[in-house]
Amino acid sequence: MLASQPVTSAGSAVDRSLVVRNLRKEYRAGEPVLKDISLEIAGRGMTAIIGPSGTGKSTLIRCINRLVAPTAGEIRFRGQDLARLQGRALRLARRRIGMVFQEYNLVERLSVIENVLCGRLGYVAVWRAWLRKFPPEDVDRAFQLLDAVGLSDFATQRADQLSGGQRQRVGVARALALDPPLLLLDEPFGALDPITRLELQREFRALAGRLAKAMVFVTHDVREGLLLGTRIGLLDAGRLAFLGTPEEFRASTMPEVRQFMEAA
Repeated sequence: MLASQPVTSAGSAVDRSLVVRNLRKEYRAGEPVLKDISLEIAGRGMTAIIGPSGTGKSTLIRCINRLVAPTAGEIRFRGQDLARLQGRALRLARRRIGMVFQEYNLVERLSVIENVLCGRLGYVAVWRAWLRKFPPEDVDRAFQLLDAVGLSDFATQRADQLSGGQRQRVGVARALALDPPLLLLDEPFGALDPITRLELQREFRALAGRLAKAMVFVTHDVREGLLLGTRIGLLDAGRLAFLGTPEEFRASTMPEVRQFMEAA
């Protein structure tokens, strides 16, 4: 269970806003997966990006954190265009972006607490990481985050001994260990059984309300998007067909919205 204590972060909401302009991604020349996407993500709150499978949702957030290089466009965050960064500048920028994956992406042979501390690797010297000698304040923060996601009793257990729901909680704690002003979530509950998925949806909704962060949540499940999102973006064939509040989405008469709602 995700505990109820607040999770805070430094910085103003304006500083943490994300602006995407005319973002385009082609894996093959002339065949764009993303077609000139433009949107602004406020410094706090959850923007749920929904749409059918294969429409470019995961590509969008992987372009934002530069796991995928965009073909064209701007991704402006904290005064930098992430689309133009390379090398050390890109590595430093990524320290401000947390990522939660559908596949968990944990180091199976490491303990739960060590996996959470992996979120701090960008802030420690290589020798410290190799010897697993993290600063005391990082260790304290990692234990606080495990408590926040209800796994304080599993700190020394190996990651490969956890259930799917527990692994995803570790993934959330690891992403938050960065204390990132921007948090990206790529279908984080998609691999879970229906009961665990519903449980984590409800718990994460409560947690997200206390996070002073900009968040982008990708899902093909319209119900999940409407439950978690303070804003809804609909991707349709690589284009941003809609962006607004859940109430505006439900009331929309746009053909793309109605078609997606009817197919859900």
